[in-house]
Amino acid sequence: MLDEIREILKKPGGRDDKLAQVCRILAQNFPHYNWVGFYIAIPDREELVLGPFVGAPTEHTKIPYGRGICGQAAVKLDTVVVEDVSRENNYLACSPEVKSEIVVPVFAEGKFVAELDVDSHTKGAFSPEDKKFLRKVCEYVAELF
Repeated sequence: MLDEIREILKKPGGRDDKLAQVCRILAQNFPHYNWVGFYIAIPDREELVLGPFVGAPTEHTKIPYGRGICGQAAVKLDTVVVEDVSRENNYLACSPEVKSEIVVPVFAEGKFVAELDVDSHTKGAFSPEDKKFLRKVCEYVAELF
């Protein structure tokens, strides 16, 4: 699947189209990835703006750094995994069906530029293998920024 993602990134086309294709591939190949999307970092406003995604619409189109799981990852500049969102105080609920979440930052030339956010309707859905795999995906998509 990583090879498929690399091929998408090499093809002509715009960044958002390629990110949307990556979201689709992830959602189609991992049944426990119920919402897959990218948030784009706007550093001068310390804000994340919703980019391409696959899944239910979300009202969280702009997220301040520090707010929710995505905002926490933006501040920590590291992957954040929440096995049970009901136990998280600083959580922005996108859907009552979401039970766990992983957010992986994207770095281009050493700068934080975006995040890959994946929600699951299953508690504890994300394994160390998911984390490793999604980090690799983010390394690949970094070339789009």
